[in-house]
Amino acid sequence: MNAFNAARRVIFQSHKKSFFPVVNTPTYRKMHIRSIPMWSDNYAYLVVDDKSKDAVIIDPANPPEVLPVLEEAIANKEINLTSIVNTHHHRDHAGGNEALLSKLPSKLPIIGGRDCAHVTKTPAHNETFTIGENIKVKALHTPCHTQDSICYLMEDKETGDKVIFTGDTLFIGGCGRFFEGTGEEMHKALNVVLAGVGDDVRVYPGHEYTKSNVKFGVSVLQSEAVRALEAFADDCKETQGKFTIGDEKQHNVFMRPQDPAIQKATGETDPIAIMTKLREMKNNFK
Repeated sequence: MNAFNAARRVIFQSHKKSFFPVVNTPTYRKMHIRSIPMWSDNYAYLVVDDKSKDAVIIDPANPPEVLPVLEEAIANKEINLTSIVNTHHHRDHAGGNEALLSKLPSKLPIIGGRDCAHVTKTPAHNETFTIGENIKVKALHTPCHTQDSICYLMEDKETGDKVIFTGDTLFIGGCGRFFEGTGEEMHKALNVVLAGVGDDVRVYPGHEYTKSNVKFGVSVLQSEAVRALEAFADDCKETQGKFTIGDEKQHNVFMRPQDPAIQKATGETDPIAIMTKLREMKNNFK
């Protein structure tokens, strides 16, 4: 058992039954991920292919916090930055593009949704590309929070380790507001597209919203899985990369339209109506 799974077992040892699938995280990866906190609750992510040192920076919205990390890694020849990747066009995700382009040594391509600042490439749904020699990336269109929202599924081709960067579509225990879309779109994004990538895929969202999400979740569903997430969020300041899509299917109320307790709480049985009602409830939750 690796250190992460051992730690998670300790946290949840009071539960008779585990509600979280075991994450088979390799002890050695060729795909390295560094979280870069920004402002109070945003994340940028630096993803590096170990062999080639090729790297991408995901959603570097606040250059004063991101640039020092990139400049040090470049100066130490730890990375060869090949592109900026955006999950959607909002300023707290793509707002740093222009400043980064003006500060970094060479003009970088920007991969992202069609409305992202200075975007040079918008991959089609299910289109793939690579980072260096070892990381396979698949772009998954998930319109709703914005119509140009894209999640990026990445796989370490040697170890099989898989992660997904979900921007403001999927959070740990929650989902984004429907600023440009509908409950039907978010239901498809969460419960068809993302639910289909594999239960062992670890989730890296754009914000650290877990405490507030699980507070709402407990008001809707008092399951052991939700209570376990609540305990984890109370003990751990950061939750990115700690949970999988399989975990989200257990403790994320937006991914459980089939649950009788959630149907009762919303007064709905149709999955799209449930999604719409849950988001309305969350928007008004104190």
